[in-house]
Amino acid sequence: MRKYFGTDGIRGRANGVITPELALKVGQAAGLVFQRGDHRHRVVIGKDTRLSGYMIETALIAGFTSVGMDVLQLGPMPTPAVAMLTRSMRADIGVMISASHNPFEDNGIKLFGPDGFKLNDAIEREIEALIDSELHTKLAGSMSLGRAKRIESVHARYIEFAKRSLPRNVTLDGLRIVVDCANGAAYRVAPETLWELGAEVIAIGVEPDGFNINRDVGSTAPAALVAKVRELRADIGIALDGDADRVLIVDEKGQVVDGDQLMAVVARSWKEDDLLTQPGIVATIMSNLGLERYLGGIGLSLARTAVGDRYVLEHMREHGYNLGGEQSGHIIMSDYATTGDGLVAALQVLSVVQRSEKPVSEVCHCFDPLPQILKNVRYRSGEPLRADSVVTAIEHARERLGNGGRLVIRPSGTEPVIRVMAEGDDRGLVNDVVDEVVDAVTRAAA
Repeated sequence: MRKYFGTDGIRGRANGVITPELALKVGQAAGLVFQRGDHRHRVVIGKDTRLSGYMIETALIAGFTSVGMDVLQLGPMPTPAVAMLTRSMRADIGVMISASHNPFEDNGIKLFGPDGFKLNDAIEREIEALIDSELHTKLAGSMSLGRAKRIESVHARYIEFAKRSLPRNVTLDGLRIVVDCANGAAYRVAPETLWELGAEVIAIGVEPDGFNINRDVGSTAPAALVAKVRELRADIGIALDGDADRVLIVDEKGQVVDGDQLMAVVARSWKEDDLLTQPGIVATIMSNLGLERYLGGIGLSLARTAVGDRYVLEHMREHGYNLGGEQSGHIIMSDYATTGDGLVAALQVLSVVQRSEKPVSEVCHCFDPLPQILKNVRYRSGEPLRADSVVTAIEHARERLGNGGRLVIRPSGTEPVIRVMAEGDDRGLVNDVVDEVVDAVTRAAA
């Protein structure tokens, strides 16, 4: 068990869990771990639009400069842009200050190695050990302190990077696009990228005030985008989250298209263009069984991992896949990025739409999702999943579903909650199965 790091960096209530003191120590510890060689070391720091970003950024800068690292401040930038710029600018480490799709009260610190990938467990444990050590004994001398400066050209660099992910013969001419930037990190770069590629762009969620990130906008609250697409009779809506590493699509009819459908679209296109490095893709245990069946029908496999884009990416890297993601909209295309990139994923879908000359509702409806029901059971202490009555209920539920469905039961990694999910062809059966397991867990947790 790690003390500070979760499945996606360090995250918690700003000025509660994520305090200036912690950020200072993270900067010092990470700076020490990534000082390798005798060159002048440097770190790039990006952030989303949360009010607490100023506080955390300042503390991180103090930490990194105190151990002799120079700091390049990027300002508000998407998480995938920070990962890309870490590599592009030959930084020794990259930092993104964001709590992704969480409300503004939360914040987090995500770290990237010099290769642009999120850190592995071993390096995170090494940083944690240093955080709890006598860091004051490891500081740089007065002549070796780092410097900090703000870099102004990074928005243009990321926009050009995103545009190059679109095939050269494809433009967005003739498309009316509504893009929802969740009042977050992509509020400048996403609309400009789409406009430069030829689209008519209507942008919402582009007025961040420090408090309104993800509030009734973005990929976790698509109702505003649905309404705007219908109002303007747009061809497509694109919803990003607060740090723009995930995306959902709204078709011209106002229907929401999730990450499973988007992975199916890209997988089919890349298979036809012989771009897949393996005959399949990687997703999590939460992806719909309909996706797995659809892929099987076109000769592709679906490898499943634990929930979390880091586990998807680890499996992709280990087994040579170049496409993976999550139902929530994290789409990882390792030919282009080292993490989920909502804008680049949207551009790949737009490329398919433009080349097919079909409406988004046709292109992005690859399969009918199977009925999928998810319920949560909160508990106070103990391990209710180990109770004999729960084990028996789970076995019985799996027998009832048979080969026509799936049952996934997992404890949350962030709160005392057990998640019970089932899916299958028969909605009534799926609902009964979930209720049966939930009842057993609830009684065991009482």
